[in-house]
Amino acid sequence: MKQFLRWIILGGTLFFLSKALKDNWIEVTAIRIDGVGWAIMAIATGVTLLAHTWAGWIWTWILQELNQPVSSPQFIQVYLKTNIAKYLPGNIWHHYGRIMAAKNANISAGAAILSVLLEPLLMLAAALIIIVLCSSQFAAANTTLVLQILQLLSLAVVLCAIHPWFLNTVIRFLYRLKAKKSAVTTETTVPFSLKSYPLRPLLGELGFMGLRGTGFILTMFALDSLNVNQIPLLLGAFSCAWLLGFIIPGAPGGLGVFEATAYELLRHHFPAALVFSAIALYRLISILAETAGAALAWLDERLAKS
Repeated sequence: MKQFLRWIILGGTLFFLSKALKDNWIEVTAIRIDGVGWAIMAIATGVTLLAHTWAGWIWTWILQELNQPVSSPQFIQVYLKTNIAKYLPGNIWHHYGRIMAAKNANISAGAAILSVLLEPLLMLAAALIIIVLCSSQFAAANTTLVLQILQLLSLAVVLCAIHPWFLNTVIRFLYRLKAKKSAVTTETTVPFSLKSYPLRPLLGELGFMGLRGTGFILTMFALDSLNVNQIPLLLGAFSCAWLLGFIIPGAPGGLGVFEATAYELLRHHFPAALVFSAIALYRLISILAETAGAALAWLDERLAKS
């Protein structure tokens, strides 16, 4: 059933995007990028790469919140190298790679697992905060109140889920499971826990979403001029599309879901051909930035060992 649902979601999003491309084919092919536009796209790629590097640094903050001493450069390398694996079927292999790398660096299994569970929760909270602040820019007037209530409720649930009271309960549960599997247990206390609310990582994830959104806005700007008052609209729509691509199953890396959502949210505010072209180019930029990040991390690791 789960596999069938994935194919339904993938097929539906591909059909929607194919129809959008068909309807706007002439306008899309008429779009041209000049030298300045290519320069802006290069900057957008660099900003997107910076966003993923920044996210790797936030992961080290999360591990430090769990009282795990880590080397920031080493774990940023791990983050960048594993990031590209999110496009594999299942959308879990980047998490698996980070857990195994953390365990190999003598991080406890419980802390490693909790860190890769806490990171997406913090990202979701950051995206929801931006959506709540910007949703009035892209939501229809008759649905704004309902959407805002749902958004606020979702944000409250996520913010409660990352509270130390809840997470430390999860930590104690995981530790008891680990202790039961061990033949001999000499430790009497849980070796890691959150001492305070993870505010610094949450603010860091807001920065991550801001950088990702900036990359998308620059991609739009490379194709056509923008007004300053359109930035909240673009940032809010991007965050909403990213969020749905992140949580909906069957879309590795949000592929298809992100594009369909962003197109639907923005086509009423910008020319449809411009929106479609920008979304397609941004996906290319994202994959290029993630691939470059993995390659640079691998190269840096090899140079450090030589």
